[in-house]
Amino acid sequence: QVQLVESGGGLVQAGGSLRLSCAASGRTFNSYAMGWFRQAPGKGRLFVATIDWIGGRTDYGDSAKGRFTISRDNAKSTVYLQMDSLKPEDTAVYYCAAGARYGLSGRDRTEYHSWGQGTQVTVSS
Repeated sequence: QVQLVESGGGLVQAGGSLRLSCAASGRTFNSYAMGWFRQAPGKGRLFVATIDWIGGRTDYGDSAKGRFTISRDNAKSTVYLQMDSLKPEDTAVYYCAAGARYGLSGRDRTEYHSWGQGTQVTVSS
């Protein structure tokens, strides 16, 4: 297991940018695929992006393609989500999660076993 803490959320105007961070504790972080999900009020938790354990492969949900970038710094045990060209519909609580060891996890939340507490992102129009 790995403990995860998200940060970097906040209030931003449409068209702006935010960078979310997810800091992990535990020496096993470097072996896990990592993902970002989001949950808007009254909606389910939806896939945003995922990155493999060494940062060589990524995948994005349709809402994130071309606007969001996932990356990781294993030396800092941190995964990032750079969000550009934000839209009001991006408003949600964003969660990071740890997935498969030594691989790439997919878009299904059941593939992830450890979750952070979430960080709120609000995009005003």
